[in-house]
Amino acid sequence: MKTERNTSVSGLLAMVATLCLTISTLGPLPAYAVSPPPRDLPDILKAGVIRHLGVPYANFVTGSGDGLDVELIQRFAAHLGVRYAYVQTTWEAVIGDLTGKTVKPADADIEIVGQRPIRGDLIANGFTILPWRQKIIDYGTPTFPTQIWVVARADAPLPPISPGTDIHQDIALVKGLLGGHSILGVSNTCLEPSLYNVAATGAKVSLFQGNLNELAPAIINGESETTLLDVPDALIALEKWPGQIKVIGPLSPMQAMGAGFSKQAPRLRAAYNEFIRQSRTDGSFAELVKKYYPAVFRYYPDFFEIDKGKGTESCGHCRKRSSANDHDQPDQSRHADFRYLAGGHHRQHLMDELPRPAGPASVGLDPDAA
Repeated sequence: MKTERNTSVSGLLAMVATLCLTISTLGPLPAYAVSPPPRDLPDILKAGVIRHLGVPYANFVTGSGDGLDVELIQRFAAHLGVRYAYVQTTWEAVIGDLTGKTVKPADADIEIVGQRPIRGDLIANGFTILPWRQKIIDYGTPTFPTQIWVVARADAPLPPISPGTDIHQDIALVKGLLGGHSILGVSNTCLEPSLYNVAATGAKVSLFQGNLNELAPAIINGESETTLLDVPDALIALEKWPGQIKVIGPLSPMQAMGAGFSKQAPRLRAAYNEFIRQSRTDGSFAELVKKYYPAVFRYYPDFFEIDKGKGTESCGHCRKRSSANDHDQPDQSRHADFRYLAGGHHRQHLMDELPRPAGPASVGLDPDAA
């Protein structure tokens, strides 16, 4: 009996060893061995539900059940005639949750370092379009303008730059100010310092471990002199903490945000793009943006020009205003710290509108940046 048991165990071990050898010979398991492949439009229509991957961030996904991208994807679900399901994720996991592949950015390229179960059908949470992300996912029609800025405490010894007409010169001016100063960034996001070669400026770079929404409070509380912020977070921070922070200038050219899709879901992406086109045409998209980011129309009018048929034309200084809704625009006097605004001649027009700060409220502001 003992001999038979030993023989049985030896046989089982031999089978396990053979299986392990076979798997190692075949190489890494494909994504569908971990979970089913990404779903395209027919699969979603059949299932009757679309899964929205979101990271709580700014006013895109507030974490309270609403937000610009939450409502946008809810409307897209209704447009498709399916149920909406929100799936919360993290910046580190979101691409893997969409594609089944864990990736590591390497400058403008990526390295696939693992696999994970697929948990959602699209990403929408103020997701910046970055070259390395485009290696692994496709983006829908851009829905929001953005840019990376250096933001500092109001009393920090860095003056905001006086913007010129060349964005690359503006970026060079900002980088020239950073040497020896502390700056925060966040890995695996558009605020990753290595994307903008911040270390080469001589700045003291630290990777922030909290949420993106906590960066502005971090510099106000003295954790760092400066931080990287993108436009949406900067707009909210300047409204929320007036007089406590200031925008030094840009660290990137203009960027855009959009929903992310698996490269295996071209029909879903096409349906989304058509939905966005219809929403922009009928004005419903602009109304939704105004609900969560009313100031953005003032600072980046060109981006939303297609949506302005019922209101103000693209630039109040370049074209005659024809809107009866000017009272809906933010009060510029509240933005004395908003020294660096939109690009090109629109940016200069908007800066001309800003009142020159005077007295204690102007601490740390560039008196020539008007």
